[in-house]
Amino acid sequence: MSSNDPGHGNSVASWTTVTIIMVASALGTWFFWAEQPVLVWASAGLAVAGLVVGWVLKAAGYGVGGSKTKGH
Repeated sequence: MSSNDPGHGNSVASWTTVTIIMVASALGTWFFWAEQPVLVWASAGLAVAGLVVGWVLKAAGYGVGGSKTKGH
């Protein structure tokens, strides 16, 4: 295994970000199908919030190679 392995996003920050965005996408799809435009836009906002949460967690040290992550 290479010592330059970036970790492929295996961190609290990346898992949290991806989970929030996946939930937002699923909800947005459902709301689009159910013809609820306000909730579709709310789902889009949730996806953006997921990006912000990921950035905050990374800045707090929970990203790949962060101070609060375990070494493999």
